[in-house]
Amino acid sequence: MQTTVTQLAELVQGRLHGQERTILAARPMNEAGPGDITFIESDRNLRYLKKCRACTAVVSPALAARRQELLNSDGTPLTLIEVNDPLTAFVTIVQHLHGQAVEPLPSIDPRAIVHPTAQIGPEATLYPFVVIGEGCILGARCRLYSGVVLGRNCRLGDDVVLHPHVVLYDDTILGNRVIVHANAVLGADGFGYRFQGGKHVKKPQFGNVEVGDDVEIGAGTTIDRGTFQATRIGAGTKIDNQVQIGHNCQIGKHNLFVSQVGIAGSCSTGDYVVIAGQVGVTDHVHIDDRAVIGARSGVVRDVPAGERMLGAPARPESEEKRILLSLTKLPELCRDVRQVKQRLGLDRGAA
Repeated sequence: MQTTVTQLAELVQGRLHGQERTILAARPMNEAGPGDITFIESDRNLRYLKKCRACTAVVSPALAARRQELLNSDGTPLTLIEVNDPLTAFVTIVQHLHGQAVEPLPSIDPRAIVHPTAQIGPEATLYPFVVIGEGCILGARCRLYSGVVLGRNCRLGDDVVLHPHVVLYDDTILGNRVIVHANAVLGADGFGYRFQGGKHVKKPQFGNVEVGDDVEIGAGTTIDRGTFQATRIGAGTKIDNQVQIGHNCQIGKHNLFVSQVGIAGSCSTGDYVVIAGQVGVTDHVHIDDRAVIGARSGVVRDVPAGERMLGAPARPESEEKRILLSLTKLPELCRDVRQVKQRLGLDRGAA
């Protein structure tokens, strides 16, 4: 689609700076060519302008005030669209110029297997080889892609999207507008065994998994059912790819879990908790509201509300940073100690 900068500025309710231009496409700075529009979110992105060939950019008011400095790789001043939130405005422009994939009209493919007792809400879409188990209930406008399997008595709210090969074990409950990406498994048995008679004996898992409204679960993520109760994921929580959440966990609202996080059984979190990539949390730990756990940390004890933790074992961020800084000076310290020992005649190896 071809349009003008003026039309795009009106679309995002932005303020136009510079000459009128015809826009062919919307692309990020490293891919944009002549005739394209891009966006600059902050000062950190300005270094990319040296190689950027775009003619127009969406910018914040702070950057618009420095518009004389904003030149593309040819030294040409950029035409600017000033908005408060450049990223959101650019998303709107991309959708306008490139359009969105149009989903087929709601239908149930004849190759889908739906148990006679299952209840399918209005305007549902079931792709080939979807399997819906006994007693399942699907809300309105659910979309289940090929290979999705629902066990018995699963309940899905309205506007749920399950991508290819998602598996929901028996009794899994999803709220409204939940998105689960490919190959995620919800409701598998928790990893619980007791050592009896010289062998590991499996503990029965009688609970289920309950997911609140507006949760998104990444590809390859696994959430285990509770032993006697439900494993719960609070409303608005976003979980990245390849995350493991153990049995009986109680996850609060609006949490963010980055990829490869592992949370052991019976842990809990408050609301607005952030856990960065590759963090491990030992069992029966509580992480309180708005705590932030840095990447690759190992959490072995409860975390107070608002605390920022880092390291393995995880410590308050300021303390861990001091330790890391000290480690950089360790070779110099060892050298100084050797020299002192030599002068005192205590270094036998040197003799």
